[in-house]
Amino acid sequence: MIPLHDDNPTKLTPVVTIALIAACVLVFFYQASLPAGPGNTFVFQYGAIPALVFGQTDLLETVMPIPAYATLITSIFLHGGWMHLIGNMLYLWVFGNNIEDVMGHAKYVVFYLACGILAALSHALTNPSSTIPMVGASGAISGVLGAYLLLFPRARVLVIMPGLGTTRVAAGFVLGMWFVTQLLSGGMSIGSEGGGVAFFAHIGGFVAGMALIGLFKRPDVPFLAPSRRDRGEG
Repeated sequence: MIPLHDDNPTKLTPVVTIALIAACVLVFFYQASLPAGPGNTFVFQYGAIPALVFGQTDLLETVMPIPAYATLITSIFLHGGWMHLIGNMLYLWVFGNNIEDVMGHAKYVVFYLACGILAALSHALTNPSSTIPMVGASGAISGVLGAYLLLFPRARVLVIMPGLGTTRVAAGFVLGMWFVTQLLSGGMSIGSEGGGVAFFAHIGGFVAGMALIGLFKRPDVPFLAPSRRDRGEG
């Protein structure tokens, strides 16, 4: 399922969500403009490399422009290709505005980065000696999805169903199926070597979002709430 739009209006203009999307796009344009050699160096310098994060190697230590722990944040703004970027930004656009709306702009920034950091650590812990950089906003966005699931499971989401066209389904179904897919894929990836999709970053980010949402949302926002459209709000 590919989400296109949710039927859940917001009151705040999602300036942070827009800024995060813009930042990821601009960084990707810069990354794509680099020749192959400097481009690879850029990814190794700013991607999150588990072995460096946990101090198990001095790989590239002499050319690292920032401390290894800082890459847990910078890696969130890098992407491995156009499809990686577009898929992540689509999910952030569809679901991020509502989470920003229930937190406010400043808390949303902290929540988003916290989920991204915890997601990257979740991935790194599965193979702490890996020297392959992890990049992408999907861990942080997974935190947004976990928070959305707890707050608006009954919101309707317009999705593309391969072979069936578009339809509207409950957000709880969309996000629940997404999470089950990550769990199954993550389980099958245990023991594999090399790069690929960081499923445990998705799992860790999703769980982090569910765990942290209670601390970040406004007190007047209930869990398992109907969408504002269902309540007749604009």
